[in-house]
Amino acid sequence: MTEMISKAVVEAENASRRDALNRDYESLGERLARRGIAIDSIKEKVAAYRIAVPSWGVGTGGTRFARFPGPGEPRNIFDKLEDCGVIHALTRATPTVSLHIPWDKVSDLKALKEKGAALGLGFDAMNSNTFSDAPGQAHSYKFGSLSHSDAATRRQAVEHNLECIEIGKALGSKALTVWIGDGSNFPGQSNFTKAFERYLDAMKAVYAALPDDWRVFTEHKMYEPAFYSTVVQDWGTNYLIAQELGPKAFCLVDLGHHAPNVNIEMIVARLIQFRKLGGFHFNDSKYGDDDLDTGSIDPYRLFLVFNELVDAEVRGADGFNPAHMLDQSHNVTDPIESLMTSAMEVCRAYAQALLVDRKALNDYQHGNDALMASETLKAAFRTDVEPILAMARLEHGGAIAPVPTYRASGYRARVAGERPAVASGGGGIV
Repeated sequence: MTEMISKAVVEAENASRRDALNRDYESLGERLARRGIAIDSIKEKVAAYRIAVPSWGVGTGGTRFARFPGPGEPRNIFDKLEDCGVIHALTRATPTVSLHIPWDKVSDLKALKEKGAALGLGFDAMNSNTFSDAPGQAHSYKFGSLSHSDAATRRQAVEHNLECIEIGKALGSKALTVWIGDGSNFPGQSNFTKAFERYLDAMKAVYAALPDDWRVFTEHKMYEPAFYSTVVQDWGTNYLIAQELGPKAFCLVDLGHHAPNVNIEMIVARLIQFRKLGGFHFNDSKYGDDDLDTGSIDPYRLFLVFNELVDAEVRGADGFNPAHMLDQSHNVTDPIESLMTSAMEVCRAYAQALLVDRKALNDYQHGNDALMASETLKAAFRTDVEPILAMARLEHGGAIAPVPTYRASGYRARVAGERPAVASGGGGIV
């Protein structure tokens, strides 16, 4: 297996922290035991948790106004995989990469799959792109793609999604994620009903091409780039799509794709209840679809989402098998550091949710004891589970402290010397 981070560096960094971690883990274990919780069982569940890294996330992002590239930017998907390999090597939580086509399109899929395998990486859901125009395409998506009024443009968008499925089949992926920017910017610009009908017809053609063991995740977003109306604007519309398409269609929840203060954890519960929760794009937001690092703004909301997920896991909810992926844009940080931190924050929320006293919570809910029900959740959220996360990483070959270990390795400086500098340019995401 290709070694992107020296094992000697990881071992040296771990050695300096191992004794303190052992003491912290033992102390936390004693405290959890008094609550009837076996720390090792929580650790094993956390160690088995997996989240996919987006290929586009390892590049520096940007706003509508500017992008400021960082040193050692990945030049292509092969460089991106190396960066993703670093993230998994240190966190041991991100063994798969989610590709975006055509950004990550290559002529030699066999070489791409072999590169991933050499780095210990597999391929998660494929992501299509009909929200921007690719060089040389015949029809523009300026006024829509799968819902466009022009039949030829819709066919082009369908064919692109079919191509994504074929690429994914060659790489071992088992899912397709479809997000479109279709909508309108002025009242009267689009007929709401006809646009949705066209979208459903186009998606049915994509759905028909799915292999039997694949799933398709449709993603909703309230606004942007369409600021007056969006074709797939909320979870209700997304649920209707999944119902219309069939049993292989599910709803994907991006934490930033909702109006401020929307109860996302309740949406998650509803989709679980009706067996249509496909998975997540984890990030955080302050004002809208900010694509900030996961847990950087509202870690309690992230915990509450995982409270619903663990509730479904514990009770064995029918059809419960969500996919988990990060989806972020890193404008002022080293993307590798941000993705590592975010992966650990997701694991943290999962560990905290596993600590919730489910019986006590059920009893307080049944007895209408609002205060104690809330305190039961907060007792789990307030618990510092870092020793559990660090021990899980250590025992599976990762780093006790991923970011300091990454910095000590000198990886960014090394790839900056190998990869040509990228000039600053206009706005737009990676």
